Amino acid sequence: MSQQTLVDFPSTNAIDHQFIKQACAILEEGGPQDALEWAVNRFGDRMTIATGFGVEGVALIDMSVRINSRVDIFFLDTGFLFPETYELRRRMEDRYGIKIRAVQTSLTPDKQAQLHGPALWDRDPDLCCRLRKVEPLEMALEGFDAWITAIRREQSPSRTLAQVVEWDGRWNRVKINPLVRWSRADVWRHIVRHNLAYNPLHDRGYPSIGCTHCTHQVEQGEHERAGRWKGWDKTECGLHAQPDQR
Repeated sequence: MSQQTLVDFPSTNAIDHQFIKQACAILEEGGPQDALEWAVNRFGDRMTIATGFGVEGVALIDMSVRINSRVDIFFLDTGFLFPETYELRRRMEDRYGIKIRAVQTSLTPDKQAQLHGPALWDRDPDLCCRLRKVEPLEMALEGFDAWITAIRREQSPSRTLAQVVEWDGRWNRVKINPLVRWSRADVWRHIVRHNLAYNPLHDRGYPSIGCTHCTHQVEQGEHERAGRWKGWDKTECGLHAQPDQR
């Protein structure tokens, strides 16, 4: 796909929503690498990549550092991640010679328990997610005009409308979702082809991995995010608002 069909992206101070739709239409026909190359060319160091260290995040980081080894990458350290997740971060940093910055709330788990009671995730998981993930995301995005995520349309009903490029009205930034058209099988093909490390919990029945308290194994035939917030009518932590359909 020729990148020459995409003109320079305007600054986010005067976002051209029609241009976002045009860029999205062109990039929709390409693959993740096309979207990433476009994002790097348009935003440079004004762009950051969010990862939760799932297989999607591993594939996305692998593709991104091949284009720009200095790309900014962050994860939201809730203080409740699995040891395997932290170990995967270390392995990826060692493999690529990069630093994946940790962003976390100043509210320690002990302080949260004092203010909101013990095991908040069992009583009000939305509030727990807001305190430990959603509010820290605002800090993580500070100073950037665009952010890249590893979401895919088939992951959950709330993600089916996600576009490869969209205006994120919640965070007032351009949002790029390079993997949006990929299936889970596509992701795993990339992992195997490039011999990439991944979280061993995936081999133990955890297709989607978040915090220890709110992540469970899924049964055969269940949706891949069925193990997140099990027992609650909740499949999202709140980071990904619905796309702005202007």
